[in-house]
Amino acid sequence: MPTRPSADSYRRLADERGTVSEPVRIPGVRGVAGRIDSPAADSVVVACPPHPQHGGSRSDPRLRTVSDALAPDVACLRFDYGPWDGGEGETVDAGSAVDWAADRYDGVGLFGYSFGGGVALRAAAHTDTELAACSVLAPAADALDAVECPLQVVVGDRDRTVDWEPVADRARTLGHTVETVSATHQFRRTRDRVGRLVGGFLAARL
Repeated sequence: MPTRPSADSYRRLADERGTVSEPVRIPGVRGVAGRIDSPAADSVVVACPPHPQHGGSRSDPRLRTVSDALAPDVACLRFDYGPWDGGEGETVDAGSAVDWAADRYDGVGLFGYSFGGGVALRAAAHTDTELAACSVLAPAADALDAVECPLQVVVGDRDRTVDWEPVADRARTLGHTVETVSATHQFRRTRDRVGRLVGGFLAARL
């Protein structure tokens, strides 16, 4: 089994949150790069960022809030997509990140925000890895029916950016967990609550 990132192979840094974080390069045709927080943990969550053409990246504050909520017991792999590919290549990137994580950690979960929520759902539906759980925040697409792992959908009831209601309704019909937060699409004043909801759901299953 491949070894986890270590201080010998990467420059280990403590970022401004005090979380140990290491750069990683994920093998694949699209050259995906990322950072893994709390790398010494036994399990990991792969975090899919929002739309890259609208500034989405691994540094997105919602991804970092979830990472903070998971630390230090669960690692969080925050990655950047390769070249823009309309969602298809980005889903491949997420799958590559899941494969990389599965080779190194005992348990793997998925998280995605907005565009990244749709990416996470599609990746969860198509991966050969047995995922412990998947959580999506304000997902921009509905691929729920093929997701077999425990799933949480978190939405903002004042979100006017994505059409979240059909996704939430379908998730309830399928018996998945749905959480509604009083928030817009940015979740600016409710990020701590989002972190607790998402982090708690994922950590309990990893």
